Amino acid sequence: MKKPVPNPPSDTDPTDPTDQPDPVSPYASIDSKKLHDAAHRALDFYLNPPKDKPRNSVDRGMQMFKVDPEINPEAIAIQTYETFSSVSILLLDLADSLDDKPRHLAMAIYQLSELGLLLVEKTLDNERAIAITA
Repeated sequence: MKKPVPNPPSDTDPTDPTDQPDPVSPYASIDSKKLHDAAHRALDFYLNPPKDKPRNSVDRGMQMFKVDPEINPEAIAIQTYETFSSVSILLLDLADSLDDKPRHLAMAIYQLSELGLLLVEKTLDNERAIAITA
């Protein structure tokens, strides 16, 4: 059989420190409660993102770079051209230091980067032609 639980005293003892409200409570005022709630929402947003909403079209676990959505398309094409040029130079330098199969692999990657360079160059030519005639 259960023992009856005694009712707590209705009056609090003002000298008892456990009965006193916390002087540093985050809920001391309405504004602090709003700030506390906002902090929880911010933490949830960054630490517990919703599972059904994708972050990006391609989910990348350690995304370190992001393209500004408002960037000029010509600026993107120019930066892409510079990147492909740098990759091509790096691959040629690497291929010079390799022999046999690794060298052939580096040269194949170099040829793919050159193809990308040609495509971006054509895009830049088209972009400039549109900009001049517009």
